Amino acid sequence: MANKTRVLIIDDSAAVRMMLSTLINAEPDLTVVGLAEDALMAQEMIRLLHPDVLTLDVEMPKMDGLAFLQRLMSLRPMPVVMVSTYTEAGTEKALLALELGAVDVIGKLRANGNRKEYAQALTEKIRAARYARLRPRKPFVSAPVKMPPVAARSSERGGGRVIFIGASTGGTEALKELLAGFPADCPPTLIVQHMPETFTASFARRLDSLCLPRVIEAQGGERLENGTVYLAPGHSHLQVRSGPAGYLTGLLRAEPVNRHRPAVDVLFDSAATVVGRQAIGVILTGMGKDGAQGLLKMRQAGAQTFGQDEASCVVYGMPQEAFRIGAVDEQRPLGELAQRVLRVASGETATVKKSG
Repeated sequence: MANKTRVLIIDDSAAVRMMLSTLINAEPDLTVVGLAEDALMAQEMIRLLHPDVLTLDVEMPKMDGLAFLQRLMSLRPMPVVMVSTYTEAGTEKALLALELGAVDVIGKLRANGNRKEYAQALTEKIRAARYARLRPRKPFVSAPVKMPPVAARSSERGGGRVIFIGASTGGTEALKELLAGFPADCPPTLIVQHMPETFTASFARRLDSLCLPRVIEAQGGERLENGTVYLAPGHSHLQVRSGPAGYLTGLLRAEPVNRHRPAVDVLFDSAATVVGRQAIGVILTGMGKDGAQGLLKMRQAGAQTFGQDEASCVVYGMPQEAFRIGAVDEQRPLGELAQRVLRVASGETATVKKSG
């Protein structure tokens, strides 16, 4: 019992509380220590029970999840996994929760959803949250004035560089910081962020409002252009493909890889095969090993590769595995990655550097 991760569930629905409790308690390394129906009850339970991780409903009476989370992070920061409804309002609030300090987000189990897959996703997020590095969040700032991409050009086969990025736990905030350093005419950039299916469109819009490049949720078949960032939709793997006049996005509704769809390995594998030496790979914070083998294939194909360093990761899992197997040319703090990647895109060579 002492080694188990202690979880407090906060949700106004008794049915949801019991369902989450059943799924969590089925895992030998997790245990539910309390069930709270609102934020006020949760405050007392936190004081008495000392949980390791909270699951927190986004929309609740008396005090909603965002208000409670903001208060919690200012008074007693602790790992939180948000549990959100699959509504537009619910997903937007969940993304704001990540900015306020939540470690991760998951939707509520749908009536026709796969209970086993949901349980696996939920418990993986709770495990990652326990070991996440909590960081003070910056206050909200107004979005920059977006300028049109400078001379948006297609990335011709064998021509310009293409950037490929993979991230998981902690990645939503890491991607915001990374892309904030990209100019309006950056090289075409393809991203896989592990995220529930209905959240990716909202996340793409959020990134688009905060960054100078155009950020879109990939639909498949788009011709890659400078100044555009293509985010994998939550329902499909994202790939790069060759077209008659340049590179294209491709979507693949195949089975999960490394328990994920979209999977970073699928994107990186396609980068190694299709783009080769002209590709640049970046692996960011996240639990597990997804992306490590794909990044190794990219490096072996002549691409230059980067990993986020341990000190700046929320969870140093995916970058650590990539570094361990020799897939990373350089490890860099998150704050240095944008500038370094762009310099390599302009012609500089990466050098092997261990950091952190």
